[in-house]
Amino acid sequence: MEKPLKTSDLNNPGPSARFSVPAEPAQFRLFLISLLAGGIGLLAGFIAFALYNLIGLLTNIFFYHRLALGFRSPQLNHLGLWVIITPVLGGLVVGLMAKYGTDKIKGHGIPEAMEAVLLNRSRIAPRVAILKPISAAIAIGTGGPFGAEGPIIQTGGAVGSLIGQLFHTTASERKVLLACGAAAGMSATFNTPIAGVILAIELLLFEFKSRSFIPLVVASTLATTIHLQLLGSGPMFDVAPVNFGIPKAIPFYLLLGALCGLAAVGFSKALYWAEDQFEKLPVSELWWPAIGALGLGVIGYFVPRVLGVGYDTIGDILNARLGLELLLLVAFAKALALVVSLGSGTSGGLLAPMFMSSAALGGAFALIINRIFPSAHLAPGAFALVAMGAVFGAASRATFTFIIFAFEITRDYNAVLPLMLVSVIADGVAMLFMPTTSIMTEKLARRGLRIHQDYETDVLTQVTVGEVMDREAPTVSGAMSVAELADRIARRDPALCRHEALLLVDDQGKLAGIVTRGDIIRSLDHDSEGTASILDAGSSRLIVTYPDELLSEASAKMLAHNIGRLAVVDRDDPRTIAGYLGRHGIMAARLRRFQEEHVREPGWVKPFSRKTPAG
Repeated sequence: MEKPLKTSDLNNPGPSARFSVPAEPAQFRLFLISLLAGGIGLLAGFIAFALYNLIGLLTNIFFYHRLALGFRSPQLNHLGLWVIITPVLGGLVVGLMAKYGTDKIKGHGIPEAMEAVLLNRSRIAPRVAILKPISAAIAIGTGGPFGAEGPIIQTGGAVGSLIGQLFHTTASERKVLLACGAAAGMSATFNTPIAGVILAIELLLFEFKSRSFIPLVVASTLATTIHLQLLGSGPMFDVAPVNFGIPKAIPFYLLLGALCGLAAVGFSKALYWAEDQFEKLPVSELWWPAIGALGLGVIGYFVPRVLGVGYDTIGDILNARLGLELLLLVAFAKALALVVSLGSGTSGGLLAPMFMSSAALGGAFALIINRIFPSAHLAPGAFALVAMGAVFGAASRATFTFIIFAFEITRDYNAVLPLMLVSVIADGVAMLFMPTTSIMTEKLARRGLRIHQDYETDVLTQVTVGEVMDREAPTVSGAMSVAELADRIARRDPALCRHEALLLVDDQGKLAGIVTRGDIIRSLDHDSEGTASILDAGSSRLIVTYPDELLSEASAKMLAHNIGRLAVVDRDDPRTIAGYLGRHGIMAARLRRFQEEHVREPGWVKPFSRKTPAG
């Protein structure tokens, strides 16, 4: 006798479910995550302020021998030859912290945050949140040519991760909280809330969804509010108005874009080449930061502007206060100092030094063009600003972030057009020479991780079940014996061999259950005669889907319950069969997207083709 199928049995996970889905509605979870994001934003704001002052304190101690929190550039020091040794002291401390604390403090921070997302389900150890900012402050305070933004981004991400671990969250929610901390850290450092949000999307989340965008904005806004209260409301760099020369200067911006793309590739290649050379040294890696710091000290003795964060020098470049020779010297010396010291495995941010070097490159480019073409009248400050955003955007493959970033730190809307043009050209050149990696992902690629940095709408969220389901559902009577069904399958009945499962119907043709080939084999193992009915061998507790349901929702049911096919039923009458959805239907949607991407369709203009001569 057939077991009647109850409506309550449909979508009942039963005892075979792989995992349970949280009962709270998505809106409630979004509200909770946004509340946590607000707390993370406030914490990141205070952490950024504390780190900023700690760097100032250490700089004053090591370079001016006084106790003061005021941020002061080390380039004005009077240490003489001792300036060579000062960075070495910091390198020794960082080396010890990396060896006996955690090696996660090494590097500029963002790749480490990406690694936590990709490999560790967005979990970061508490020690990273403590040791990373301290090690960065020591490295920068003793003259390291780094910025505070990378360590703050990693520290903010670590705080977000820790809060995500403190509460009951999913891995995706922890990822959002980690990204909120990173975005808040950047926003609080540079007073750039929009760029902070976009950075997290481009480099950590690779998605644009309400579940992540809303918490990101909350965290970034509150972190920036802390910055405004503690560090002031002005832009990061006070830049005098400049003439960007649009449209007259567009040909020169095109050249600058190509140059910035090559510079981005050069930065990336040189940095990882330096890392490779340090790994070949016949000494313990504990000493590598000190060796790199020694090289920095030598460079800093001859070019003091390379020491420290260098915000003052960046301001001088953007305001065209430096001549051509000094710009070229700063561009080369700062890049060399960065490669030598960061390549040694010390702790520090990458943004500020690359900003200084690339801004100097852009300013020097404008001055050289003015000498070759006196009538060009290019503004060095304009080209410096544009190059500053373009080089790092191309190197990190986060072009949109740094178009917005360069605009936010100056708040000059006239910069947007040349920024967009130069940045995308630089990005195209960088992709030509580094098609699969960036300065952020090269380290991870060397560990066997391939990072897909493009994000796009999932085709499964755009196609309904009804568009790809098999409308001729494979059905058999639930009263049929297992032996009879097995015999029909063995004779390769085409109606029964197309799918791995069959839908069972009752006398009225209504859905009664489902049976798989595995169910049939298990039934025959227990009853070789196959006298049991198919309904007894199969299951009447079904997971079903509906024609108007999205494939993403249907595939989520398959994953959650470890099944490979679903009965498609009428939403108004769940026992009326509308079709059958298997893995082939899911792949059909993927095939459609593949064809849209790669199959060329005939156009209005017929392509030219060579005619093969007859004979």
